[in-house]
Amino acid sequence: MKTVISTDRAAAVELLRKGEIVALPTETVYGLAADALNPIAVAKIFEAKERPRFDPLIVHLPNREWLDKIAHLPEHDQHLISKLTHRFWPGPFTIVLPKRGIVPEIVTAGLVTVAVRISEHAVFTEMVRLFGKPLAAPSANRFGRVSPTTAQHVLDELDERIPLIIDAGPTDHGVESTIVSLRANSIDILRRGPITAEQLSEFAETNIVALPTRNISAPGQFPLHYAPKTPLRLIENAKSFSPAKNKRVGLLAWNAPKNGDLQIAQRRSGDRRSVKFATIRHLSAREDLREAATNLFRYLRELDALGLDLIVAERVPGHGLGAAILDRLERASRG
Repeated sequence: MKTVISTDRAAAVELLRKGEIVALPTETVYGLAADALNPIAVAKIFEAKERPRFDPLIVHLPNREWLDKIAHLPEHDQHLISKLTHRFWPGPFTIVLPKRGIVPEIVTAGLVTVAVRISEHAVFTEMVRLFGKPLAAPSANRFGRVSPTTAQHVLDELDERIPLIIDAGPTDHGVESTIVSLRANSIDILRRGPITAEQLSEFAETNIVALPTRNISAPGQFPLHYAPKTPLRLIENAKSFSPAKNKRVGLLAWNAPKNGDLQIAQRRSGDRRSVKFATIRHLSAREDLREAATNLFRYLRELDALGLDLIVAERVPGHGLGAAILDRLERASRG
């Protein structure tokens, strides 16, 4: 199958109606979309991504009216659900709720819950509206790999596995949506994302749920994820890092260089290890977390393509959106 990159949205909708899979842009990353109510179409997502069947998918709704068709809204949570969805939909916010029978079990990996959201990306919004039904759309990459933020990234991952990629330029947020569930009028964060714990705490008590070691209860909880092929190591500060002899190391930097500290330069020791870092990518020269999140997966892919022996990544601050960036880096380092 030859994969085509195009802007032909009508062709994409036609393929979706035929039960095919299509890569579409969202505001977070590019997603691999299929008719969420067609189990055969959804199975093609798992096949193309090599995704294990125990990892559920997010269902993207065309509009709010579909929420009650897809999920049960527990009476004791309805007020909080209403406040959260009013504030964060459309947007990078996913909520896990009891599912209705209309949702195929393959979508939810046999769970009794379903993860739902409404995208704010103009192209995705138009596509799901024209399609007229919910779309299942996990990230458009092979399972466990770095998520795609451009159409070219999708082609690099899934060439000849899918028929069509709709190109709408780079994505905005750069990391996947925040996923939450509700419990006793509190909010459990199951996956960190662009909607931060600080924002959610304005609505109810907020808890960070540790990644499960065994049973997955929501999308995006697999402990080994987002990993480049090159080994990745998290460090506190690049100034104190010493690479192994004759190793080519790339740096994913957070701290802004001072007085040329992190420039590619001669080591003071004078030995043959003439270069401390073979190359450097700065997540944000302004140390802006939103810019860093946007650049994260793109820079990981760029470093991964250089044939390095190791990628080292400086830790970013753990507050706000930095928590989501650290979550991705920590899981990538386990790979």
